[in-house]
Amino acid sequence: MEILRVENLTKKYGKGNNEVIAINNISFSIEKGEFVAIVGSSGSGKSTLLHLIGGVDRLSSGKIFIEEKDISLLNDDELAIFRRREIGLIYQFYNLIPILNVEENITLPCDLDGKKVEQNKLDELLKTLGLENRRKHLPNELSGGQQQRVAIGRSLINNPAIVLADEPTGNLDSKTSEEIVDLLKKSNKKYNQTIIMITHNLEIAKSADRIIKIEDGKIV
Repeated sequence: MEILRVENLTKKYGKGNNEVIAINNISFSIEKGEFVAIVGSSGSGKSTLLHLIGGVDRLSSGKIFIEEKDISLLNDDELAIFRRREIGLIYQFYNLIPILNVEENITLPCDLDGKKVEQNKLDELLKTLGLENRRKHLPNELSGGQQQRVAIGRSLINNPAIVLADEPTGNLDSKTSEEIVDLLKKSNKKYNQTIIMITHNLEIAKSADRIIKIEDGKIV
């Protein structure tokens, strides 16, 4: 079943002589449960593409369908709600709230949405992440790999349509990077979670089911 469809997507910045085309008429689709890596060099447009799919940035033209909903038609408030409920975001630098513990950081999307946390799901997630003995620790009491595991848990807690991972291993050593990619693969298989991962590392990209390569804002 198709979960994401991108049609003739274009993103421009600036005007006239200063205009830059970051994404240039891209089209592709992703099936539910796929683990897709988007690769490209710095400045290729891969992070811009991820931000457009996640509703973090607005497109210039084209369409983005997630579960048949055209998110380009949503206003800012509707997009914020959709992003909170249907998109899980994992960043390179974790973006954890320093005054919240592991459990509170993971359940933050539920709290923001006024949803009751399913304790069984939280316990299972903490076990899967290897954080069951760290649930009351603050971010500054965790290693980089553990902080990224918390970020992954936060992205999964709401059962989003898609998890978007922007260079999730970019701030980690090689051994921890492998552990994080293995964890993403495990989440993909265990929960049938659709994952789109941005990376410049081809070895890491090979862990995905499919690789999409971008250069100069185009799929090559």
